[in-house]
Amino acid sequence: MTSPDLALIGNGTIGCLVTPGAEIVWGCFPRFDGDPVFCSLLRERTREEDFGFFAVDLIDHARDEQQYLVNTPILVTRMHDRYGGCIEITDFSPRFRQCGRIFCPMMLVRQIRRIAGNPRVRVRLRPANGYGRHPSGSTSGSHHIRYLGADLVLRLTTDASITALLEETPFFMEDRVTLILGPDETMHDSVSKVGRRFLKETAAYWREWVRYLGIPFEWQDAVIRAAITLKLNVFEDAGAVVAAMTTSIPEAAGSGRNWDYRHCWLRDAYFVVNALNRLGATRTMERHLGYILNVVASAPDGRLHPMYGISGREAVDEREVDSLSGYRGMGPVRAGNQANRQVQHDVYGSAILAATHVFFDQRLVQRGDEALFHRIEALGEHAAALFDQPDAGIWELRGVRRVHTFSSVMCWAACDRLARIAAHLGLGGRAESRSSANCAAATSCSAISRKTTLGSRRMRFSYAPSGTSTRWPRSADGMRRVPSSRTCLPVATSTASWRSTSTRAPGSSGATSCRPIAWSG
Repeated sequence: MTSPDLALIGNGTIGCLVTPGAEIVWGCFPRFDGDPVFCSLLRERTREEDFGFFAVDLIDHARDEQQYLVNTPILVTRMHDRYGGCIEITDFSPRFRQCGRIFCPMMLVRQIRRIAGNPRVRVRLRPANGYGRHPSGSTSGSHHIRYLGADLVLRLTTDASITALLEETPFFMEDRVTLILGPDETMHDSVSKVGRRFLKETAAYWREWVRYLGIPFEWQDAVIRAAITLKLNVFEDAGAVVAAMTTSIPEAAGSGRNWDYRHCWLRDAYFVVNALNRLGATRTMERHLGYILNVVASAPDGRLHPMYGISGREAVDEREVDSLSGYRGMGPVRAGNQANRQVQHDVYGSAILAATHVFFDQRLVQRGDEALFHRIEALGEHAAALFDQPDAGIWELRGVRRVHTFSSVMCWAACDRLARIAAHLGLGGRAESRSSANCAAATSCSAISRKTTLGSRRMRFSYAPSGTSTRWPRSADGMRRVPSSRTCLPVATSTASWRSTSTRAPGSSGATSCRPIAWSG
């Protein structure tokens, strides 16, 4: 049974999950949302001929221990046998600066080193293709094995015995073995030298990256590890931030709420970018802003979906995968996500809040200008028009639309930040226009969502009598006015009804049980 205690390794192009016993059980190639070459996380191994994993087995295994190298995502696993033998397995994906850019190939490096005794190991590399439907075929050369998939060919280059790998025969460890799994390309130096150089360069890159983070002395270990993990979820090529590396891990046992999170939710991405920016990792913010601008430029009439694929295109439609039984047998397994069809108005605020840094953060070399302001201004138009309209909300309710406080507040935030940006750039007319929309949204949100007995805000509010228009009335000057309590009443919603799971949408990025969102004031 696969434990949820898994370690993440990656480099911004691929990400893999490793068990405490150094078995890679999840990894998509050639990028985060690709075909899971290693997919045994979603299919229990019950037969000897099962595939979809990369294991290093220590014969007569007794115990193991695992940790990351300090300030890096380089994973080290030590395994001990019953006779005093010990090996050390170092797993990582190369990432470092080379030729003036970040080198982060579709590549996984595994180094096995003898520490003590006479340990025997067996390496089992069994890639899958077609979401675990078929094992990859193989061909071999003097120092490599090619694994043939439907759309991708991977090459394992190694200084270990090719016969031992193909036949999965145990062998004694003499010193060290290097295995590099990556593109089907010839390696022009010895694999051991390449592995050592990649390890040295990768460790140096991550330690330099951590060195420039602005972190207080308290809880440094936890904050550094969290920052590295967030950084590993950023797709380097396009600037997208995936919600998770996996698909179809159940929100609750047997719930069927198994969603594909290998996509970019604009809301979640903003939280990640904001957190890393506060630590000083400004490059991630710049890359993500480029991603957002490309998304906005491709959006019809500037309307945004809650989530997009990591390339910036609309995410693929959701489908069930019958070739994988699911985590611990709890299917279904899904690829794609239906949340891309939902309406969530808070995304306009998330996008503009992410862009705001570029106009005010003086650490950046390329600052926001009037041209950039006009490119994101269309988002503010939508926020001003939609702040009082029903949507699926932050909990991504399926088949139900209501006016949600969080969405309304985020629309207000979009108008507010645009007004501030316009004032900062000296665009007086634009600033005044945005301030008017900002005041209308702020007044409405404050009056309608207030719950004075708790000093917090309601999760949502609706209107009475039922059947009346959900659009708030406008006065002669065109501004929205907050209706009186006779025509528009906030409806109290019990916590019990919020915990309903039957209306949760596929791909909801919220918690398993809904809770009220507290707002100050």
